[in-house]
Amino acid sequence: MTPTRIRTLLGTAGVFAVLSWLLLSRVYATLPLAPWTVLPAVLIAAGVEAYLGYGLRARILRRPGTRPADPIYVARVAALAKASSLTAALIGGVAAGFTVTAAGALPARAAGHDVFTAGMTFGGTVILALAALYLEHCCRVPDDPGPGRYVPPPRQADPFH
Repeated sequence: MTPTRIRTLLGTAGVFAVLSWLLLSRVYATLPLAPWTVLPAVLIAAGVEAYLGYGLRARILRRPGTRPADPIYVARVAALAKASSLTAALIGGVAAGFTVTAAGALPARAAGHDVFTAGMTFGGTVILALAALYLEHCCRVPDDPGPGRYVPPPRQADPFH
């Protein structure tokens, strides 16, 4: 699995911003108010991922008082981080498209609420993407293992081949 690229996240967000803007510009007037509940969910996920990354990094670096991290666990957490960053880009793109569409409908009271809610949701998704990238970074094994860390023995030539 390769590290997540910022360009991938920006491209995903851009595509979904344009798609949501195109869709919402036609149906925005018929929609109810934008839900505010996405923002707390995104911020809670960002907090959990940042906390998870901090603890995992200590385990990977084998800091005193920590037990070694199970490689399968690290792989699962890395997959979670990658999925979270892409999901944040997708939701952020939709929120950006929603913000632009609602801003075009101002000064209606509902549009003002939607601009604020969608703008805050976009900000929350940026925080989630940063937390996910941090978590992904924390899953990396250092290049120089240093003293006291396991280093596999060099491969020996097979005498039978």
